[in-house]
Amino acid sequence: MSFASITLKRWADQWLVQRQRVVRPGTFVSDRSSVARWIIPTLGHISLDALTPADVRMVAAVQENAGLALPTMQRTHAVLRKILTDAVAEGYQVSQRTRETGGPGTGPTSRQALHIDDVMRIFATIRQRPDATRWVAALVAGLRPAEALGLTWEMVDFDAATLTLAWQLKSLPYMERRRPESGFRVPRGFESRRLVGAYHLVRPKTRAGIRVVPMMSWLAEALAAWRTRAPSSPFDLVWARDDGTPRSAEFDRAQWYEIVDHAGVKVKLSDGGSRRPLLYEARHTAATLMLANGIDETTIKAVLGHSTVLSTQAYLHADHTRTRSALEASAASVGLGR
Repeated sequence: MSFASITLKRWADQWLVQRQRVVRPGTFVSDRSSVARWIIPTLGHISLDALTPADVRMVAAVQENAGLALPTMQRTHAVLRKILTDAVAEGYQVSQRTRETGGPGTGPTSRQALHIDDVMRIFATIRQRPDATRWVAALVAGLRPAEALGLTWEMVDFDAATLTLAWQLKSLPYMERRRPESGFRVPRGFESRRLVGAYHLVRPKTRAGIRVVPMMSWLAEALAAWRTRAPSSPFDLVWARDDGTPRSAEFDRAQWYEIVDHAGVKVKLSDGGSRRPLLYEARHTAATLMLANGIDETTIKAVLGHSTVLSTQAYLHADHTRTRSALEASAASVGLGR
């Protein structure tokens, strides 16, 4: 087989070996899944120099027939384009029109912010739970799930009433599947601290993700009370399982679904159907609550850690008056005032 006529499968195998060294573990796992489940089964037998735009579109068609959501199709298309672009950089031949084949299109995000009435019903349920602070941190302060699960008590400053969000809880992939002794698959320069099993505390993927968020009065007082009865964790985790080990993302989502089911909250879909609210939609709701209370967009982005307002981070880190007021307003609007 000549250099120019390598099959897509053979190149993708080589590409994944290099990919694991330069991207975050979660990104690599997602890329590997796209390659193994969709790209290789559909196009793996075709030589790179023989690929056509129709071949590229075939991947999206197969996924659509399988009932996959548009974001998944878009993600797979992006991975395929990256594979083909990197192949050219390596010296292989892939036509430009094939590399620039359009993706499966765009569409509105399926994520929604919850209506204030639904938020109130959820809070009525949350108040009955010992881990209420976990869900207030999501719905009012806008913590990402991985940020909340990776929060340790040393990052909670009760004197200053702030949370330092500098780590996220992630389950890192093993070098060889289901073989812990093979070590963990991490790229160069990746900063992590192993807790137990595959669970690690890892740094956020952008500098904007590391931030200090003021606690509104309710959360500060509730967290102080939670600390006296929270499960003892050898890893100092604020929200852990009953035995002190890390909450998995699956466990955390299950707890969220238990809450929204008990509250009787559903998200209405454009086709007339409905579904459970996603946990990540709690973060969208936090932004909406701040908007509804007249908080400016720059402050909201700073609270949520969006990179587009990175230049404001130094100021907001030094002076939390604006962000604290924003969170107090959101808390008061859902009955969490003093």
